[in-house]
Amino acid sequence: MRSSRILLLAAVAVSVTGCATKSYVDESVARLEARLDEQNTRINELSETSRQALERATDAGVLAQGKFLYTVVLTTDGITFESDKSTLTDEAQSNLTGLANKLRADNRNVYLEIQGHTDSTGSQQYNQQLGLKRAQAVHRHLHKNGIALGRMATISYGEDAPLEPNTTADARALNRRVEIVVLN
Repeated sequence: MRSSRILLLAAVAVSVTGCATKSYVDESVARLEARLDEQNTRINELSETSRQALERATDAGVLAQGKFLYTVVLTTDGITFESDKSTLTDEAQSNLTGLANKLRADNRNVYLEIQGHTDSTGSQQYNQQLGLKRAQAVHRHLHKNGIALGRMATISYGEDAPLEPNTTADARALNRRVEIVVLN
């Protein structure tokens, strides 16, 4: 009986030790898997950022081949975007239609870089997206008015290139703009 008690205690001791070790291993594996998930998320974010930077660099390379003619800024004459919006006002559409007519009448082989900008309200990632939506709205309107798709590229600078410091409502309004760089 004494020897069976010793064997029972030994079996309990081994099984308890085994459970503690299994539990420790399970916790360690869970921590490592969580860290691996975090690293994979970060790598995906960096990959997306790199892809966007490559697109901007490629577009800049195309532009570098051309000769700068002039820039049209859609903040003059009160043409800006409302906060958090990418919709063109009637006045902006009218001015863009006039620009498209001028470009077609000039009949020059030009290339347009359409640059979207925002104020500093919101996250940097959100502002990159919003700037791109603004540039794309201008791109669509110009195409609808006869400018060939192959002659235009869109890019977003988000909040990174303000005209004015984002300290007042008027300054932020000026920063919510699209610039069109015309190259020959």
